[in-house]
Amino acid sequence: MQSVNMLLKNFVRCSAFPFAVQHGMKKDLFGLCRTLILSPCLKEGSSHNPSEKLDLDEWKKVMKSGLQEVSETVSEHEELSTLAAARETVEMWRLAGRSVPENISEDQLKTFIECPSKSSKKKYLKYLHLKELYKKNDKRKMDEKRERRLETQDKASKTDEIKRNSFTCLWANAIDKTHNWRAAQAMVFGQPLVFDMSFENDMSPREVTNTVRQIVLSEGCNRKSVDPFHIHFCNLKENSQYHREFMKYYREAWDKLLITVTDQCYTNVFPKDKIIYLTADSPKVMKTFDHDKIYIIGSMVDRSIKTGVSLAQAKRLGLETACLPLEKYLLWNTGAKNLTLDQMMRILLTLKDTGDWRKALEFVPKRKYCGFVGRSVHELKKSLSLMNTLKHGKRQEEVRKQFAKNYSKKLTQK
Repeated sequence: MQSVNMLLKNFVRCSAFPFAVQHGMKKDLFGLCRTLILSPCLKEGSSHNPSEKLDLDEWKKVMKSGLQEVSETVSEHEELSTLAAARETVEMWRLAGRSVPENISEDQLKTFIECPSKSSKKKYLKYLHLKELYKKNDKRKMDEKRERRLETQDKASKTDEIKRNSFTCLWANAIDKTHNWRAAQAMVFGQPLVFDMSFENDMSPREVTNTVRQIVLSEGCNRKSVDPFHIHFCNLKENSQYHREFMKYYREAWDKLLITVTDQCYTNVFPKDKIIYLTADSPKVMKTFDHDKIYIIGSMVDRSIKTGVSLAQAKRLGLETACLPLEKYLLWNTGAKNLTLDQMMRILLTLKDTGDWRKALEFVPKRKYCGFVGRSVHELKKSLSLMNTLKHGKRQEEVRKQFAKNYSKKLTQK
C-alpha cells in the first residue's frame, strides 16, 4: 500500500504540477492537488488502517475533467492569440502598401487564417479591399446626388419666391415708407399720447415683460393708422427693466423709432390743465374724445388686479382722471373692466378717427359683454339673466316655460 501511495505522489508531482505551471493553470488544479495531498492516504507519517483503499476510478474521473478544462482554456487562449497575430500581419501589410481593407471583422480574420497559402490570403484581403472601395464609392455617389437634388430644389424655390415676391416686396417697402412718413408727421403735428413708465416697482418681472409686449403692439397699431398719435414714453429710466425689455424687442431699431423717450415726468413736459389720466378706477366717465387734451395711459399689467394704483398716481400729481364708458354702451357680463394697452390704443385711435363709441368699443373682448346697449335694454337684461340661469342650472324648467310663452306671444303679435 505504501508503494502505491509513493507512486501516486511521484506521478502528481512529475506530471500535473509542471504542466499547470507551464500553462498558467496552477490555480485551476489547486483544489485537485489539495485533495490529493490532504487525503489520508497521502499524508506522510500518518497512521492508516489496512481496511482503507484508494478509489482510483474516482481519481481518474477528476483528473480527466481537470485536464479537459485546461485544454479548453488553452484552446481559447490559442484562438485569441492567433486572431491577434492575424490582425498584426494585416496591419503590417497595410503599412507595407498592400491592398488591405481598413476595417476587418473577426469572421473575416478567421477566414483569413483558414486560407491555405500566402497567395490566397493576399487575394482574399485584396477582395475585401475592393469590396470596401465599391461601398465607399456608392455612398459618395449617393451623397453627391442628394446634394445636387437639394441644390436644384433650393434654386427653384428661390427663383419662385423672387418671381412671386418681387411685387409684394416693393409694395411692402412702399407701405413701410408711408407709415414712417405718417409717424414722422405725427411727431411734429400729431396729438401726444403718453405712456407712464413709473410702475416698475409695482409689478413682477413677468408682468413688466407682458407690459412691454403690449406697448410694442400698441406702437405698431399706431404707426399703421391713418392719423397716428405722437407717442411719448415718460419716466423711462435708462437701464431700467422697461428699457432692457424694449432693447430685447427692438435692438438696433430702438434708436430709429419715431417716438419721444424721456426720463422726465409728463407734468414737466405738458401743462397740467390739458392732461387727462385714463384709469379704470376713475369716478368720472369720459363722454367724448377731446383732440386738444393729452391722454395718459398707465403702463401697468397686473395679474392680481391692484385697484387704485394709477388713480393714486394721478391724484398725487393733481391731474384730471377719466374712465371709458363701458357700462353706458356695453351690457357687461363677467370680468374686470381693465383692458390691455393695445386694446386701449385701438379704442383711442378709432375714437380719434370716427368719434363713434360703438365702433371703438368693438375692440373690447367679446367674452366680457353680451352686447351693445340700445333701445331694447330690457330684452338684453332678460337674455343675460336667462344665460346665467342656464349656466348655473337653476330653474331650467321654469326658464324654458317662460321662453316658450314669450315666443308664442311674439308669434301671435306678428
